[in-house]
Amino acid sequence: MAPGRESSVALVTGGSRGIGRGIALELARAGFDLVINYAGNETAAQEARTEALDTRRQARIETCQADVSIAEDRQRLLQFTRESFGRLDLLVNNAGIAPSKRVDILDATEVSFDRLMAVNLKGPYFLTQAAARWMIEQAGEKGAKYRPIIVNITSVSAYAASPERGDYCVSKAGMAMATKLYAVALASHGIRVYEIRPGVIATDMTSVVKEKYDVLIEHGLTPIKRWGLPSDVGRAVAAIATGALEFSTGEVINVDGGFHLRRL
Repeated sequence: MAPGRESSVALVTGGSRGIGRGIALELARAGFDLVINYAGNETAAQEARTEALDTRRQARIETCQADVSIAEDRQRLLQFTRESFGRLDLLVNNAGIAPSKRVDILDATEVSFDRLMAVNLKGPYFLTQAAARWMIEQAGEKGAKYRPIIVNITSVSAYAASPERGDYCVSKAGMAMATKLYAVALASHGIRVYEIRPGVIATDMTSVVKEKYDVLIEHGLTPIKRWGLPSDVGRAVAAIATGALEFSTGEVINVDGGFHLRRL
C-alpha cells in the first residue's frame, strides 16, 4: 500500500472460522482492511483478527457481532463498517449454517427450513441490498476510482442434490440466483457480483462427515484427490477482489477440486 493511500475495506460475514477465516486472512494479505463479522463466537473472531494482523501488521481489522438473519443486526453491521472505516469496497457473503441434523427430506421440519433460509438466503440477500445502496452512494462520491465488488459464497450443493439436507441445498441454490439478479441490477452502477462455489472443504461444518468424504475422495469423487482448504477459497476471493476479472460479472468460480466436471 502506497504511503497516504486509503486502504480498500472488506466486510466478511461469518469470518471468524472455517472458510470465512480463510477469506479474511487472504484479503488481509492482499492489502485490505477488514470487518470480520461473527454471530456468537467472539473468541474465534478475535483469534481470526490476530491471525490476520500477523499476516499484515499494518492492517486495520475490526470485529463486529451481528446475526445476518436479523434486519436490525444487518443494519448495525453496515453502520459499524461506515463509522469504523467510512467506506466499503468488498462485501463477502460467507455466513451460513448447516442443518442441525441430517434427515431424509420426507422427515424434514419447517423449523430447520426456516432457520436455514433466514441465515443462508434471506440474510445475505437483504444485506447485499443495503450494502449495494451504500456502494452506489460511494460511487457518486468517489467516481471511477471506486470499483466495488460483492462475492457470494455458495456451495456445490447449489446444484448437487443431497436429500438428507434439502433445506441447505435450496438455500444455496437461492443464493446462486441472487448472484445473477444482483449482477444484472448493479452492473450499470459499476458494481460487479460473483459467486464462488466451494466443494468439500475442511472446516468444522464438514468434520462430522470426514470419514465419509475421505473414502469418497480416495475413490475419485474429485479429479484433484484432496480436501479443499479455506485458503483455497480465500485465494479465489482475493483474485476477484484485486481486479483479476474486471470484464466479468455474475460469474461462477468453482473451487471444488473439479467436482463439477461431468465424467464418463
